[in-house]
Amino acid sequence: MITHDFVGIGLGPFNLGLACLTDPLRASDDLDGVFLEARDGFDWHPGMLLDDASLQVPFLADLVTMADPTSRWSFLSYLKQTGHLYPFYIRESFYPLRKEYDDYCRWAAESLPSVRFGQRVTEVTHDGTAYVVRSAAGETWRTRRLVLGIGTSPRVPDPLRPLVDHGIATHSADYLSRKAELQQQERITIVGSGQSAAEIYQDLLAEAPDRGYELVWLTRSPRFFPMEYTKLTLEMTSPEYGAYHRALPIDTRDRLAREQRHLFKGISGDLVDAIFDLHYQQRVTGVGPRTTLLTNTEVRGARPVTGGSELDLLHVETGESFGLATGGLVLATGYAPTRPAFLDGVRDRIRYDARGRYDVAADYSVDVRGGEIFVQNAEEHTHSLLAPDLGMGPYRNSVIVAAMLGREVYPVEKQVAVQTFGVPDHLKQAI
Repeated sequence: MITHDFVGIGLGPFNLGLACLTDPLRASDDLDGVFLEARDGFDWHPGMLLDDASLQVPFLADLVTMADPTSRWSFLSYLKQTGHLYPFYIRESFYPLRKEYDDYCRWAAESLPSVRFGQRVTEVTHDGTAYVVRSAAGETWRTRRLVLGIGTSPRVPDPLRPLVDHGIATHSADYLSRKAELQQQERITIVGSGQSAAEIYQDLLAEAPDRGYELVWLTRSPRFFPMEYTKLTLEMTSPEYGAYHRALPIDTRDRLAREQRHLFKGISGDLVDAIFDLHYQQRVTGVGPRTTLLTNTEVRGARPVTGGSELDLLHVETGESFGLATGGLVLATGYAPTRPAFLDGVRDRIRYDARGRYDVAADYSVDVRGGEIFVQNAEEHTHSLLAPDLGMGPYRNSVIVAAMLGREVYPVEKQVAVQTFGVPDHLKQAI
């Protein structure tokens, strides 16, 4: 059996980017890797591919450009090959449509020789020399290293889980497939305050006058936070900030994770304004809106009732408890990392922190020996905002490639920020 240099498990944008960056290395026999994906094709958040939804990052944050601007797998290369380059240029927007980005990723995934669809990994073991990966399809691969890119899973708060289990509530990940059903209800409630919640609210609000339903949008956040997008804040996705954050005590890192959520989980400012303008338009034309927006509102309990569900709510600032009956319920409550069962056979080879999470090294490895098992977007607790940021995916992949080969194929930036995080050496003076 061939022993590969690495096997990538999962094919979201981050592992797909690694497949693109290692494609020329595979062709030159420098690095032999294969990527296994459980699904039969690439599909990026299909439940949120709204017609007019755009990425929150510019097209330069594609699969490869920030590591290799000359790559044949860049977004601009995709546009050229599909005949869309000039229309994109004339459009004069740096931000691709989400459907467009999904199609770009599918274009790359279907062209790469290292990708294997329909291969759901069921078991990973170690035979004393290498890792052995097995899939439900009966295939087996032997490899020196693993790169885990299985992504995150929909997060459902505990009070709302019974409604999901009964099929009454739907996560935003499945919104489009449930939209028609939702619009048959007299009242639709959206829980959450990030970009997905706002996009769903705007989508439903636009059609509410014709459909006749009432909309409720509630969040436990103190306000509907816009995502901060100023340039010095963007530097918090820099290598310097990642290194600074990783060196902080675990309690400090976890506190910052809570405090910094609005920096990358808020709503784009343009969308906030568009929602207000849609409200105003409906008010002036006399068609609505029949809607309620609630901040500082926490879901404490939930139960199925005839025709939908009933929520037990608490206004956290006033301390008032109240209830809400709703026919449709959408949970835009985000995503969380998952620990796959297929790793149980090599659990003793993986480092965990004091809270049971991956103990992620600077090179994104998590194994006890170092340089054998790498993770993609499972390190927010160590590397902060760099983990989920699409634009930093090529940077992370450059680091992983360098760790696997022992040399930098793609230059790894060490310093890009104007500001200094922590106390600089030249200001440290003896007191």
